Order: sequence, then C-alpha cells, then structure tokens
Amino acid sequence: MPGKQTLSIIVLSLGLSALFANSAPAQAPVPTKIAVADIQSVIGNTNEGKKDFADLEQKFTPKRVELESLKAEVDKLTADLQKTGDKLSDEERANRIRILETKQKSLQRSVDDAQAEYQQAEQDIVNRIGVKLLEVMKKYALDNGYAMVLDVSSPQNPVLWADTNAVITRQLVDAYNGQSNIAAPATKPAGATPPRPAPTTPKKP
Repeated sequence: MPGKQTLSIIVLSLGLSALFANSAPAQAPVPTKIAVADIQSVIGNTNEGKKDFADLEQKFTPKRVELESLKAEVDKLTADLQKTGDKLSDEERANRIRILETKQKSLQRSVDDAQAEYQQAEQDIVNRIGVKLLEVMKKYALDNGYAMVLDVSSPQNPVLWADTNAVITRQLVDAYNGQSNIAAPATKPAGATPPRPAPTTPKKP
C-alpha cells in the first residue's frame, strides 16, 4: 500500500518490565529478541487492505477518466495552436491562448483536488488498519518473545541488516488476517491486470 503517506510506526517498544508484570509469571525470562517488519507492506497485503485499496481505485476510476479526457483536450488545443498559430490574426491567436491557459489552469486545479482527495482517502485506510494492526503486532510480539519491532518501511529509519528469522512482515499479515475475518479478494483470471499492492495518485499532465 499503495502512495506515499504511511502509518508512522517507527519503533514499537513493548515496555518490558511493565508489560510482563501482568501478562507473565515473575520468573518468566525477559524477551530480548528484536523483529523488523515492513508496515506499509503489511497494511497493503492484508485482506482488508487489498479490498479497501481496490475499492479506492475503483472509486477514483471515473475521475481518472475525466482528467485524462481534459488533458487530451488541452493537448489538442496546444498542438493546434502550435500548428496554426502563425497563420492566425493577432486577435484570434491571443483569444486561443487565453482559452488554452484557462483550460490548463482548470485541469491543474482538478488534478490537485483529485490528488488531495485520493491521498486523504488513502491515509484514512492506512490509519484505520494501522490502529488495529498495532494491537495485533503487540500480541504477536508478546507471544513470540520479541522485545521490540522496528518498521523498515520508512527511509528515515533504515535497518542496514537483519537476520531473515527476525523479519515478521508475512507473519503479521497472517496474524491480522486471522483476526479480521475478512476473506481474501477473488483472484483475477489469468491475463488480467493484478491488483496493485498499494494505491497510486492521479498523474499530473
């Protein structure tokens, strides 16, 4: 998922002493393992994430078609002006330039509005799933003896190396799906375009 604004789960510290005071016997060993996970990938690859992002793409398809049509109109006006501009009177040429500039500005406003609306809808999905994912992640970490989970999806928090046994991205996806009771989206027929794992914003002309 998608795109990209993401849930800011940089480091999940499980608060060792306080956490285990109520959830385990006093003699239980303190966990020391550290796990890493790509939280963007987890959110985008849960059944719920796939469904919601696919629904978002479908919702914005008419807007994309509309913007593509507007862009084609602007491109045609531009091409026509470049082709015939030197044959027009100064008044006609100036009039066409004004029309073209007005349509260009209208197109840009529409693109900017669509991008803002899409990104907000995308972020709402990420936040909603992310809140529930946090609880799933805490439980998974407790059950498997992890003291901390690092999010490697943020370029601002690079993990230069991690043992493959410490990567729990797939396990978190499975754990989330197990508690969400949301079925996996139907598989598209062979040759069909596969759903995007993460949403994309409308492209600027």
